[in-house]
Amino acid sequence: MYIAVLKTRRWMRVIAGAVSSIGTIGTAMILSGCTINNIYPSEVSWKTYSNTHYSFEFPYPSNWNSSGNSDNNDGIAFVTPNNRNNVEMRAWASKHLGVSLQEEYSRQQTQNFQTAEGVFGVLSLDVSQQTTSMTLTITQGQVKYYWRGESNSKEFKEYYRLFYYIAQQYKIN
Repeated sequence: MYIAVLKTRRWMRVIAGAVSSIGTIGTAMILSGCTINNIYPSEVSWKTYSNTHYSFEFPYPSNWNSSGNSDNNDGIAFVTPNNRNNVEMRAWASKHLGVSLQEEYSRQQTQNFQTAEGVFGVLSLDVSQQTTSMTLTITQGQVKYYWRGESNSKEFKEYYRLFYYIAQQYKIN
């Protein structure tokens, strides 16, 4: 019994090590499987959402519908026509006071994405059984900017390229 426990623990460590090392490689493998046959940025008619309160903007498909600005004008949400498949995009910003030097250094070390405008941020995926979302987070000074595209997990591969393109085009004025 003791040997079985040791072997099990050793395998658990091997698996845990493999899972933690998958990180970037695993994410790249998952994302490489996300191809879109029907949504190419050059084939979409675009509009641009501009937020005057926090001075950010991003393109969105012209046939998507706005669910309206938030009460405090910090952002907006868009849904597909007829809210088909519960696909949505959200963008918002907020002020964060008192960022320490350590927090600033930590933020700079985790940046993994650069917009077409040259702004660095963090692009992350949150995958669950029901929904998958892609979130872009950019911090500039005391303002934190967020953009998120979300869909049903089974259909995320159909929206990945669109969401990625929009994240690339995100601008801070």
